[in-house]
Amino acid sequence: MSDFTPIEEKMLAARVSRSAIEAFRRNFHALVRKESGLIAEEAIVPAEGLADWGTISRSAPQPDPSLLGQVVVIKLNGGLGTSMGLQAAKSLLAVRDGANFLDIMVRQILHLRQASGKNVRLLLMNSFNTSEDTLSHLQRYQNEGMNDRSEVELMQNQVPKLDAATLAPVSWPQDPELEWCPPGHGDLYPALIGSGWLQRLLDAGVRYAFVSNADNLGAVMEPSLLQYFASSGAPFLMEVTRRTAADRKGGHLATRKSDGQLLLREVAQCPAEDLQEFQNIEKHRYFNTNNLWLRLDALRDLLEKCNGVLPLPMIVNRKTVDPRDKNSTPVIQLEVAMGAAIECFPGAAAIDVPRSRFAPVKTTADLFSLRSDAYQIDDNGCVVLRPERQGLPPNVELDDSYKLVDAIETIGMPSLLRCRSLRIQGPMQFEDGVIFEGDVTLINPTATPVQIEPGRYCDTDMRF
Repeated sequence: MSDFTPIEEKMLAARVSRSAIEAFRRNFHALVRKESGLIAEEAIVPAEGLADWGTISRSAPQPDPSLLGQVVVIKLNGGLGTSMGLQAAKSLLAVRDGANFLDIMVRQILHLRQASGKNVRLLLMNSFNTSEDTLSHLQRYQNEGMNDRSEVELMQNQVPKLDAATLAPVSWPQDPELEWCPPGHGDLYPALIGSGWLQRLLDAGVRYAFVSNADNLGAVMEPSLLQYFASSGAPFLMEVTRRTAADRKGGHLATRKSDGQLLLREVAQCPAEDLQEFQNIEKHRYFNTNNLWLRLDALRDLLEKCNGVLPLPMIVNRKTVDPRDKNSTPVIQLEVAMGAAIECFPGAAAIDVPRSRFAPVKTTADLFSLRSDAYQIDDNGCVVLRPERQGLPPNVELDDSYKLVDAIETIGMPSLLRCRSLRIQGPMQFEDGVIFEGDVTLINPTATPVQIEPGRYCDTDMRF
């Protein structure tokens, strides 16, 4: 099938914005043309010669406070964290000292407002799954003006899943909500224009946007970086950092041979025969942190030039309509990546930032580490590594029995301040006063929790 009409009718009936419909139309026709969206290794070269924020920041001038009145901080807040057993917005998960991601984000914005005297804006890109929970929690900040939906919310769009056999919108009467999926965080651009927020921000004198994931507590709106971006003249700036073995499957930055344009290649865009080179972290050294800086006037001008739709590379995901039922109807989900816009902006740039600006919580192991004494909340409301860590977080590995948040809530918290790595297999219970240093492995093959008594355990391999 190549007729977009049934898809358009379904989206219009669901009151999806015209900009989102047109963006989906573009991807649908690319699918019909059997475009793969793949980026071959022979078409690119590794990104080189990037600006290094570690070097630049040492001699960076004092930021102009007036710039803080010209920036909006946009947090992608559409996820539920279902992989960790959560049924509410992931940003409502308690991180430290009773504060959740959302509390920490708000505190950072309030600190910037107080320090600068400017109206630093916060915009949350919510999904239909997270909107009500998020806005309900924000009621506690009504005195600070953070609870008004019309001032803080940018709604993410939804798009139809396509029947893999016919390319028609899939029908699933058992649960019609499963007929829809998020279009990827590349939906930021249609959401901004379709909601009217882009023009509204420009009319209010807001020229710059800092965008990042809500679960990345390292992604702080840094005034000095804002000053750097504003002075650079670049329309788009991507924060990248060095890949490690843990990042082999993450999207990497590259340069297109044909025109020297920077681009982002996700693993879903890598041909199977090039996968080994994709995972070569010595060759392709930089990955996208999903911390992006945008010139809003440049985005407006580009959208006007492209008839309202950025030509983002399409990503094809093949799944089943009910992800929990592998025998349900096979579907295609068409997605776009926010960072892929780097190839749409002539003059777009990337900057190599410290790993500390990429600290997402994707697993319970990440959360366990973040809740430990290896981190602290500073005076600016930011969660940061303690100075003793010298910028390196502890590497925590938990077995699958700890996959859900509930599993780590009651086991206690050892000190990880001087711990390089911690690997836990099997049920454990940490008493107060447990201190891990160096590399520690704990293995319990039984179903009975092992009590770890108070004490200092250094470079320990304990098997019970």
